[in-house]
Amino acid sequence: MTDRHDYHVNGPLPETPDNDATAGAWPKTTVIGSRRSRVDAYERVSGTAVYPHDVSLPGMLHGAILRCPHAHAKVLSIDTTAAEKMAGVHAVITRATPGTDIPWYERGGTFSSTLFDATCRYAGEEVAAVAAETPLQAADAVRAIEVTYEVLPFVIDDAEALAPGAPAVHDGGNMVGEPRLRERGDLAAGFGEADAVVERTYRTECQIHAPMEPHGSVARWDGNRLTVWDSTQGVFPVQETLARVFALPMSNIRVIGHYMGGGFGAKLETGKYTVMAAIMARMTARPVKIFLPREDCFTATGNRPANTMTIKIGARSDGTLTAIDYHSLGAAGAYAYGADTSSLAVYLYRCPNLRAEDVTVYTNAGKARPMRAPGFPQGAWALEQAMNELAAKVGIDPIAFRLQNLATELQSDPPMPYTSYQLAACLENGAAAFGWQEAAERRVTEGDIRRGVGAAACFWGYAGGPPSTVVVKLFADGSANLNLGASDIGTGTKTWAAMIVAEELGVPVDRIQVENADTATGQYATPSGGSKTVPSDSPAVLAAAAAVKRQLLGFAAEQLEVEPGDLEIRDGEVVSRSDGEKHLAVTAVEMLGRRGLIMGTGYRDPNPEGSVTFPCAAQFCEVEVDTRTGEIRILRFLGAHDSGRVLNRLTFDNQVFGGMAMGIGLGVTEERVLDRRTGRMVNANFHDYKVPTILDVADSHACLAIDVPDEAFNSTGTKGLGEPATIPTAAAIANAVADALGIRVTAAPLTPRAILEAVGSQGKEA
Repeated sequence: MTDRHDYHVNGPLPETPDNDATAGAWPKTTVIGSRRSRVDAYERVSGTAVYPHDVSLPGMLHGAILRCPHAHAKVLSIDTTAAEKMAGVHAVITRATPGTDIPWYERGGTFSSTLFDATCRYAGEEVAAVAAETPLQAADAVRAIEVTYEVLPFVIDDAEALAPGAPAVHDGGNMVGEPRLRERGDLAAGFGEADAVVERTYRTECQIHAPMEPHGSVARWDGNRLTVWDSTQGVFPVQETLARVFALPMSNIRVIGHYMGGGFGAKLETGKYTVMAAIMARMTARPVKIFLPREDCFTATGNRPANTMTIKIGARSDGTLTAIDYHSLGAAGAYAYGADTSSLAVYLYRCPNLRAEDVTVYTNAGKARPMRAPGFPQGAWALEQAMNELAAKVGIDPIAFRLQNLATELQSDPPMPYTSYQLAACLENGAAAFGWQEAAERRVTEGDIRRGVGAAACFWGYAGGPPSTVVVKLFADGSANLNLGASDIGTGTKTWAAMIVAEELGVPVDRIQVENADTATGQYATPSGGSKTVPSDSPAVLAAAAAVKRQLLGFAAEQLEVEPGDLEIRDGEVVSRSDGEKHLAVTAVEMLGRRGLIMGTGYRDPNPEGSVTFPCAAQFCEVEVDTRTGEIRILRFLGAHDSGRVLNRLTFDNQVFGGMAMGIGLGVTEERVLDRRTGRMVNANFHDYKVPTILDVADSHACLAIDVPDEAFNSTGTKGLGEPATIPTAAAIANAVADALGIRVTAAPLTPRAILEAVGSQGKEA
């Protein structure tokens, strides 16, 4: 499962206090679960929404960063003389500049580098930065900086990184910590019981986040106070980092991130560019804006690491799993990151005998970062293909085989129950909605155009939790204000939050103002990542609205001379349940008018003890494969998802479709290519790095929501969706391609070349 600290700053996790009011479960909803356009839809599509990339301040300078061209090198000298003399240049900073010796890349309390390190460990590492009047002047000045390097041996392949005599990325070797090992039962005995065994090695290549809005920040100082507009998934961790770097109280640091154009995990970390912009803004007494060019976003802002996974899995002839042996090797890049992939193998299916080992190594390449379900899509690529092949060996339909072996509790010591777990419904209902049997009967395994179907299942091992604080204000005219700290990373956070307030207080969504992601004016929230925003923050929104409702009904009860428990809010009125003659418009509640507003504060309650929470999914696809060209055409995709209660059905569906598109990229089109001679990325652009387009996604896609509230987990009954939406996609495609070809291609992406080579093998395994 995923470490909570992947989505939170280092150090103890803060907690939140108890709520003043407890919200009851919704017996029936009118707003929640409906299809609602985003509350900021007009601003987003009209261009009036101000993203950090759009920020332009009076007197603002523009920054550019000089990056090392070598995969591994020591910086011997830097000459900035020519750059400093160029027109428009106001600041040049290097590791020799006072105040830049800032520790960077922390793991376990230890920093492994600095803002400008004397040793560059990948092609793209930061060496210097410039601030000038225009972006072009800054770029020209960067080119004028002269650097002398001692070029060092490098390693870019994860397997080669472990070879004897391999160049060391860091002192002490290329292992990132100790291997992670999880075991249960007797592996040898388990395989001894097996009537069928599958053993294969699978490979997924490095995938880049590639968000639409580049990474970047704008920094401005007002005396000893710093304001930063940052394209980030969490404003509060950026505030904490800047307070540490500049030795300032957090109250002196304001970070604003009202809008951001995608992150997928890449923007969970504070960027070096943010600190560089702030340093140069302080030096020049002018705002400084640094937004990275697209090439730098490809090379220096994170990735989903490449993984090689070997799995051996056995079952009895009746379809019962007996043993799983799983080994994963992942490439963290130049700085520490856990590239584990084994959680699905450990927990998804009931298996008494298991050994799972995750090994992560350093390579001279850009550092990996969390990317939409870190480790899980890679693990699904291996496990779910092996499950299909094993099902065929024992002669059982792959859907029935999965259903037979689903874990019904967490296979820990001791076992733990799930708060809810609807994976069986995802598989059964999804197969029915997809038309699994009918599609299987349409299979075409001969001729130039082959057709096949595939499926894959998953859970996501991070559920969210406290802390989260939200404030709701109800004004005398019946309108409301909602204030929360969470970033809306494009998923519709502000919309579902407003829908909760509308459901609880009866205020129309279009009369609710939403404020978010501002450390100076917003309430505390952890970063938006790991599919935790809905299950972490929606209960706090509900609690804040419930606190307002409790006060409002109390005031109305005095005015109507009834008990507060007898009242409800209906169609803008406070109405007595027992006496329909007693009712009062919300705006006619005297105490609300006298006070001007009622304010409620809500907090996220702790997760229940002794149980675990997993969202889960099953996805189904039908493909055509052209054996003459190697092209794959995805005809249909259906995602069946259990994410607890659905808040906004429109954005729920869109999350699934977007996740599928990203999964298609991992499985079919995307691959970072490093030059083995130089270590540099050679496809760092949208022409050569193949992000899926409208021509690559399914001709027809559908989402089946298993809308069962998980009320044992939190007050809104919600679980995450963004990660599960992309986990099984690539594996489902691989299974469909194997179904069509009768040949299993185990390395992603399934490019035309890979397909043609497989077909050309004349039936041999690829």
